[in-house]
Amino acid sequence: MNWIEDLLIVLGISLDIFAEMECQGSLVARINKKHLSLICVLTAAIQLLALYLGHLLSSLYCRKYPKTDEQVLGQVISMLICLGLGVRLIVKAIRNEHLEEHLEKNPGIRRFVRMASVSSIYTVMAGIAFGFLGTNLAAILIMIVVLTVIVVTAGMYTGYRLGFASKSTVYVIGAALLLAAAVDVLIRRIL
Repeated sequence: MNWIEDLLIVLGISLDIFAEMECQGSLVARINKKHLSLICVLTAAIQLLALYLGHLLSSLYCRKYPKTDEQVLGQVISMLICLGLGVRLIVKAIRNEHLEEHLEKNPGIRRFVRMASVSSIYTVMAGIAFGFLGTNLAAILIMIVVLTVIVVTAGMYTGYRLGFASKSTVYVIGAALLLAAAVDVLIRRIL
């Protein structure tokens, strides 16, 4: 895969974080920049660790079973992971879970760590897909850190200014990116 395709997958999984942060941004009375910086660092660190763990798991498998049949199996698994993550975001967009807006003066860091930890489950899966596809680990890790900081900040400010009304649209865009990646893997690698 080239760096544009890698970027699309990372952006697709990052948009889930954007939507979550948008919801949290709609609840705060004002955005504390120190608090936001800490949230960015924690979320980026959790995402970085999750992506590295997923990549490591699949790389270990690829080293143990380097046969051509095993590589095709890994590529099929990568395609299914991208497909599954895309479908998951579509389901989240359709559900459009209602959020009761209420003003919070200090939302606390624990809530954000919990959100980042739940999102990291899907990032581990994306890391597995990247490992099976043989992507450059350093480039992916840089992308995940930069995009996580951007989506956390943009999500908070979007929610603060506009509310969380666009979260379903964000989920659909993320799903489209992941589904496009699944189709790309199918066409370029499997067929």
